[in-house]
Amino acid sequence: MSIVRFNAKLLDTVELVKLSRKGIAISLFEEIVNSCSYTVKEWSKFLHLTERTIQRYKKENRTFETLQSERIIEIAKLQMKGKEVFGSKEYFEEWMNSKIIALGSIRPVELLDSSFGIDMLIDELGRIEHGVLA
Repeated sequence: MSIVRFNAKLLDTVELVKLSRKGIAISLFEEIVNSCSYTVKEWSKFLHLTERTIQRYKKENRTFETLQSERIIEIAKLQMKGKEVFGSKEYFEEWMNSKIIALGSIRPVELLDSSFGIDMLIDELGRIEHGVLA
């Protein structure tokens, strides 16, 4: 699956359930990694896998398990929403790496290792989008 088809599926929850159950292919994951500013080391933290495990997945051309696939999808959806809210990838990435008072003065990128953290970020982006900053 190409990144273009994947991005189109991000808007269809039923397709996302199917995709997460099937598993994200390592080739698609590499395209996702290349489309954002996070390193494989950072992704390994987000997915609770070692870098070595990700390298092994690449060598064996494996797909990710359901839980890791869901996290990859959640982060990709967050990226899409962030680019939409901020108008550019660069502004969104700047926000992701800034300490945000509304999030307890932590950097949003530090929350990507948890579904709860990602949900917090989606909620915060919704508030920014609607001008509710307090």
